[in-house]
Amino acid sequence: MAQLAQARAGRRHGWSRAARREALHGWLFALPWLLGFALFTAGPMLFSLYTSFTRYNMIAAPRWLGLRNYQQILTADDRFYIALKNTFWMVGVKVPIVVVVSIAIALLLNMNLPGAKAFRAILYLPSLLAGAAAVFLWRWILAPQGLLNRGLALLSIPGPAWFIDPSWTKPGLVVMGLWYIGGNVLIYLAGLKGIPRQLYDAAEIDGAGRWDKLRYITLPMLSPTIFFQVVTGIIGTFQIFTSAYIIVSGYADNTREGPGQSLLFYVLYMYNRAFGRTGQGGFQMGYASALAWILMLIILAITLVQLWLARRWVYYENEASH
Repeated sequence: MAQLAQARAGRRHGWSRAARREALHGWLFALPWLLGFALFTAGPMLFSLYTSFTRYNMIAAPRWLGLRNYQQILTADDRFYIALKNTFWMVGVKVPIVVVVSIAIALLLNMNLPGAKAFRAILYLPSLLAGAAAVFLWRWILAPQGLLNRGLALLSIPGPAWFIDPSWTKPGLVVMGLWYIGGNVLIYLAGLKGIPRQLYDAAEIDGAGRWDKLRYITLPMLSPTIFFQVVTGIIGTFQIFTSAYIIVSGYADNTREGPGQSLLFYVLYMYNRAFGRTGQGGFQMGYASALAWILMLIILAITLVQLWLARRWVYYENEASH
């Protein structure tokens, strides 16, 4: 019995030493990421939280202001509400259009029509041309005498001044955003491929038509994918910057009625406050930090609301057995 106890104690001691060694190796492998997170993510976030309560221009030392930046943003900053209104417009219009169009194209590709694989590759190619190059391309396509308006003229349809008329600037961005839906389509297509075929077979036996199968099988089974795309789409739209910055940079008229103000989105306004010209309200890093934290709270609140609403319409197959 004594030998058995010693063997058990030795095994416990040996396992403890091996576990500690394994844990040490794990922490060593994770150390580069942890250092990167602390230095380049958590550290700047905490510093921006501090500077949001100060007057800071990146030259002089921060001067404590308390809640004055937040008070000015919420009570005396008209451009804050213009930027917020423009951003919410894009969220409310662009995100639903992208979701509907992406699902429609994914349903077509899921039918395995001739040439579907080639079309799938072609549809994804525009996603590889992102950033400034694509924006300049679309500035040319949506110019008053650009490619799209010339095509409309062939159909005797007068084309709008997309990025000149303030009432058409945001619709122009929506049209431009549809060019990037290839990645979304592939995600929806993967979700469609994961729907069990026997569900459709059982529905056909019961006499269900295409609309019934779409309504009662496809969309409920695809709802987790839709939910993911809606959440990430809203977050991404709140951070729209590159396209608006490049388009607005071509205008000298940035008055409230001009096209520049119609494209004044939240992140662009925050950038102008942080890195714009001093005489035009820029170079105010403390003020921009306050704007950034307000944006974080807005996105967090909207995401929490979506998570709460998801319980009413998002269907997870593994929950059906509970």
